[in-house]
Amino acid sequence: MVNVNLDWREAVPHPDDRVEYELWTNSNDECGVKCDMLMEFVKDFKGAAQILEKGGYTQFTPHYITWYCPQAFTLSKQCKSQCINHGRYCAPDPEQDFSTGYDGKDVVIENLRQLCVFKVANETKKPWVWWDYVTDFQIRCPMKEKKYNKKCLDIKKIERCMGDPDADSENSVLKEEQDAQVGKGSRGDVTILPTLVVNSRQYRGKLEKGAVMKAICSGFEETTEPAVCLSSDVETNECLSNNGGCWLDKGANITACKDTFRGRVCECPLVDGVQFKGDGYTTCE
Repeated sequence: MVNVNLDWREAVPHPDDRVEYELWTNSNDECGVKCDMLMEFVKDFKGAAQILEKGGYTQFTPHYITWYCPQAFTLSKQCKSQCINHGRYCAPDPEQDFSTGYDGKDVVIENLRQLCVFKVANETKKPWVWWDYVTDFQIRCPMKEKKYNKKCLDIKKIERCMGDPDADSENSVLKEEQDAQVGKGSRGDVTILPTLVVNSRQYRGKLEKGAVMKAICSGFEETTEPAVCLSSDVETNECLSNNGGCWLDKGANITACKDTFRGRVCECPLVDGVQFKGDGYTTCE
């Protein structure tokens, strides 16, 4: 048995006090183990994601993968059942059976609806509403119960954003998604679902709350990370052992040890408006 520990602390760029991350996801809940894992992660991560977003610590963006049907096949049964806008945006049939259940185009339309939920919420400065919508949709509108459609959850402003899926023209929202799938800079093309990107670096690891939190927290410049990154289940407080090797005034209970996600720093503290000065290790006056 070989145990491997993934340490994200220096694997993710950490230039400033805000982390930009994106999740390439899908509204399809009938694709097997991958879909189950994704739905479970979204449900578990919702609370932490909303805390980070409401505090202004992160900028989250959801994305949805689609592909297009080659021009020669746009009138085929397969393309008509899996695509909208005359073959421009497609998704696989949920059951891999064109004669039963939902079609791939149903998935594309719901993906588009969820994108518009995010865009409308973002315009009203409440981007965290997306997490409420997608988790609620999974509970109230599962495919198994034949409730996967717009009648389950419907908002007029979102409908306007979605446009006409039968139009023989491009959809600006989905076109933007297809363009975003192409790699830029150090980030490669997005070809796998689900894919998580943190500070433009593709995350490679378990899609699980604790592991993803560690990756996101690695994206903050040291000493700017929010309190949620310093909780005991995400990070080890190195100030607890021998005061982290920093200066300490036991009588006044003042220390130069400052806990950070990457470990600890020894900086003379600011106490009651008075800034102590020194090297932080042996002296602070």
